[in-house]
Amino acid sequence: MLRRTTLAATALLAAGALLLSACTGGGATPEPTTTSAPDPDASAVIRLVLEPGNLDIRETAGAALDQILVDNIYQGLIARTAEQDIVPSLAEEWDVSPDGLTYTFTLREDVTFHDGQALTPQDVVWTLTTRKNTPEWSDSARLANVASIVAEGQNVVLTLTAPDSGLLWNLTGRAGLILKEGDTVDYQTKANGTGPFTLANWRQGDSITFARNEAYWGDKAQVAEVVFDYIPDNQAALNAALAGEVDAVTGFDANLKEQVEATGAFSLVTGASTDKGTLAFNQTSGPLADKRVRQAIRQAIDHDAFVDALASGETLFGPIPSLDPGYEDLADTAPFDPDAARDLLAEAGAEDITLELTIPSFYSTTIPQILVSNLNEVGITLRVNSVDFPTWLNDVYINKDYDLSFVLHTEARDFENWANPDYYFTYDNPEVQALFAQSLASTDEGDAADLLADAARIVSEDAAADWLYNGASVVAVGTNITGMPSVNVNERLNLAELAKSNG
Repeated sequence: MLRRTTLAATALLAAGALLLSACTGGGATPEPTTTSAPDPDASAVIRLVLEPGNLDIRETAGAALDQILVDNIYQGLIARTAEQDIVPSLAEEWDVSPDGLTYTFTLREDVTFHDGQALTPQDVVWTLTTRKNTPEWSDSARLANVASIVAEGQNVVLTLTAPDSGLLWNLTGRAGLILKEGDTVDYQTKANGTGPFTLANWRQGDSITFARNEAYWGDKAQVAEVVFDYIPDNQAALNAALAGEVDAVTGFDANLKEQVEATGAFSLVTGASTDKGTLAFNQTSGPLADKRVRQAIRQAIDHDAFVDALASGETLFGPIPSLDPGYEDLADTAPFDPDAARDLLAEAGAEDITLELTIPSFYSTTIPQILVSNLNEVGITLRVNSVDFPTWLNDVYINKDYDLSFVLHTEARDFENWANPDYYFTYDNPEVQALFAQSLASTDEGDAADLLADAARIVSEDAAADWLYNGASVVAVGTNITGMPSVNVNERLNLAELAKSNG
């Protein structure tokens, strides 16, 4: 396989795939057109965009890590499907007390780590306790309401100080991943999990290879290995696919559809996602501290133009996408109206201002082009600052040194960022924070979702940001491939059912 230049970064967010709008009904690809049986010795090659800087899923932020490591290498007591359903994993069953304060998980007895050591209840207790008490570990705060974690035979019991409607969901992510107590593995470059694949090789700057875990506790993977080939450039990825070097392509420009399907060797498969094209406003000072200016920017933007130009998903006018609890169509909060935008700017004394957009360089130039044009129409000059991802992380995410910023937030159920005044969004509304806290404390799923919806409407009415579009997952899949996920692929790729035939 040819070595290619890649974009390596300790990614907080997945790469900006420009995606299609049509959706399939499920999380995996349809049956192949070939009639050949799956090859258990096959190697499947999947094109991804953003390579992780290291593999330490305990402490390194990044959807690039979750995308490949969760489900495939590391597992939790419970897991989530691509459609966001919570299902058993290392725990074969669980129970929640009526008061929402006690969670009891029954651990499977036949699980081993990749190094051959058995999974024990004490491993679970140690992992969750260590994560809760170690702020440096990702998502440690998600276990804040957990007062104690104890083992009772094969049961692991979590006792809470207060109800937490998000706990089960959180345990399906990094907060719930189980490690071996006392493990000395170098997590930067190695891995020791319980999943259906083991880490076989990492050619930094090129590819990561997983091998089938022959000792896996569940159904064995259907391919001998999976190779994640990191190819940032869409055309290079398409060329690799058509040359037979790649079996599936994620994260490419949907406008390449005709080229993808030209030879009949690939089909385009699409699915829903929680990808949110987020235009953040730095509200700490300057013109953007004025809600009227932020609202003017929102109403100056033609959201349909992004969907049309990028063939990408659907419009989104609030912080919660349709796959997540609390979703509501908030189009009424920011109707496209350049005249109203001009009036708001005049009212704010900001008729002729210049702002800078900081955007990672791997995104399509179409995004800033539309923004520049739309804002110019209402008297705002937008300068585009295209940077590499590490620079974006340092300047925008860490130091909050920006005016406007665009990235694709892929994480599901991440409304908590709008209730966190320290997050890079710089949004601070006590009412939103209170509603979010009430949602977490609710023991009724419907009530919790309603509270989130109320909070999301306030966020949108405050013009805390703009949401340019809700992307859809798009995958080009070889016609001899089955089981390739097609829902939320930028967030997680569960490859347990991936199969490849010789046809």
